[in-house]
Amino acid sequence: MAHIVLTQADITRALTRISHEILESNRGPDNLVILGIPTRGVILARRIAEIIQRIEPAATAVRVGSLDVTLYRDDLAHGRTRTPSRTQMPGSVNGATVVLVDDVLYSGRTIRSALDALGDHGRPTIVRLAVLVDRGHRELPIRADFVGRNLPTATDERINVHLEEIDGDEFVSIDGRSNR
Repeated sequence: MAHIVLTQADITRALTRISHEILESNRGPDNLVILGIPTRGVILARRIAEIIQRIEPAATAVRVGSLDVTLYRDDLAHGRTRTPSRTQMPGSVNGATVVLVDDVLYSGRTIRSALDALGDHGRPTIVRLAVLVDRGHRELPIRADFVGRNLPTATDERINVHLEEIDGDEFVSIDGRSNR
């Protein structure tokens, strides 16, 4: 049975906090590129860019795009994968501060793929990672710089992120809780 752990209001607060943290660590919005990892990471990246623009209205538009990592995954031969989507770079990333955005950080393999994909598009000065949910269970030495919520899980549990733009409703739930 699914257990809701973040409501729409919780998600909004988390993204607002992440946006402030990104601005603080970058010392403002200059030279910032925000790239979402499909599918839900792209929506979250757009929301973060909109929040940053509201916080810093006098700044130039925050560059936001998407980075598809499907063909960079190291598990392509091991099972089902989603259909690749289009990478949309908002200009050059050379010398920029790039913030990769994803919905859930788990093993770290998607982020490793994102770093490989990003390298094919240029050489940022620095790469940061923002995630809505960090559920633990890393298989690679990767950690998020900006986290909406840490949700320790069992490996047999699943985090479900629902966003209005895709799912028609908005919440984060955990499925698979058997003995809690």
